[in-house]
Amino acid sequence: MKNRIIRWGAASLVLACLVAASGYFYFHTFSPDRGRYPVRGIDVSHHQGPIDWRRVAADDVAFAVIKATEGGDHVDDAFAANLREARAAGLAVGAYHFFTFCRPGADQAKNFISIVPRDQPLLPPVVDVEFGGNCPRRPSPEQLNVELQAFLGPVEAAFGKPAIVYLTDDAADAYAGHIAGRPRWVRSLALRPSHDDWIYWQYHNKGRVDGIVGDVDLNVLQGGQATLAELFAAP
Repeated sequence: MKNRIIRWGAASLVLACLVAASGYFYFHTFSPDRGRYPVRGIDVSHHQGPIDWRRVAADDVAFAVIKATEGGDHVDDAFAANLREARAAGLAVGAYHFFTFCRPGADQAKNFISIVPRDQPLLPPVVDVEFGGNCPRRPSPEQLNVELQAFLGPVEAAFGKPAIVYLTDDAADAYAGHIAGRPRWVRSLALRPSHDDWIYWQYHNKGRVDGIVGDVDLNVLQGGQATLAELFAAP
């Protein structure tokens, strides 16, 4: 009996290791069907460190959404260089703002507008709403919607395009059905989203791209090169 228990325990351990290894391999190699989603992109901030954008562009990356600002006064210190160098490498580029719960939306709009240049084409502005790294106070859906509208109005007027809203899973559960209707950037790691009502799909948060040391978020566009060109065109 004792030997049988040991054998069953060993077999269970081997099975668990195989399942874990299969899950790890699947996650780290997952990539959406290229026939259906041919346009690939990344989103970055200063956390990626120095980026060789020409190598990135050569590694099947067509667009980059770059962190510009956070809250009412923070500026990502890599934004200007990333935007300039990614554009020079031939990528369609855009900027995103991390929306904090402890500053008025109007103040955050001023911060974003003051930092992101408007003298060349850009992808639609993005507002990132998530709990991780945010202020501890969580507004009600009604309160968040008011502040988001105060952000979106000036930003959309300044850039001439509807903004895109990015929500992490927990923020989507709390707010998706209540906040201002805008095109969405969905986060669904290694699984196809359950609906097609999105512009960007972030499918990996630990991807690898030539020209970047370490992990980077990977995305696809809903549509092909014509859609990307339309998003990137001057308003």
